Amino acid sequence: MKLIEERQSIRKYSDKEIPVNVLKSILNAGRLAPSWMNVQSWKFIVVRNKENKEMLSKLACNQPHVRNCDSVIVCVADTGAWDKENFSKILKQKGITDSAIENIMTMPSLYPPLSGEDIIKLRTVEQLTYAIAYMTLEAEAQDVRACIIGAMANELTGVNPELAEEVKNKLGLGSKEIIAAMLTLGYETEPAQPHKLRKDFNEVVFLEKSGNLFE
Repeated sequence: MKLIEERQSIRKYSDKEIPVNVLKSILNAGRLAPSWMNVQSWKFIVVRNKENKEMLSKLACNQPHVRNCDSVIVCVADTGAWDKENFSKILKQKGITDSAIENIMTMPSLYPPLSGEDIIKLRTVEQLTYAIAYMTLEAEAQDVRACIIGAMANELTGVNPELAEEVKNKLGLGSKEIIAAMLTLGYETEPAQPHKLRKDFNEVVFLEKSGNLFE
């Protein structure tokens, strides 16, 4: 809880390099994050090359900390994870029978492709957010500072589709993969602000229904 209370987004980094074993620990936290039906609809691409970080900064509306950090984790939402063949394979690994799998794939609440492309994107990004949260916390535990980048050109924002496609191609991504977020990582040059600006507990937490205080 102390780690969660103290973690903040940091955008100014030193030149100190993050060891590979520390990066792997952060990435492994994302790999182990919760995933509905174990679909694991994510990929993580580590970018450390200066030229590629410049490219990602351009993708992220020229945010300077994307180019100035030690490493960027490109967080990819893999909508292809829901394809019937792949999804069936995952369910079989969980011990679910063929007849139960067929039943699951008739229910829109359990199988997003039945509800259309927008719902597939929504559920895929939802899954990815868990992994991103886990990586930010493991980064903090490793004394590495992070900032989540969401303002960028991609299929979700509709900004600069030509650039988004160009970057995807350079990163070896396919049409069913979306760069949904990036995580900048580095060692801070100055301490974070002492307090987080968050809504009061009673503004966001309620008992049984909205408006009833949880006391």
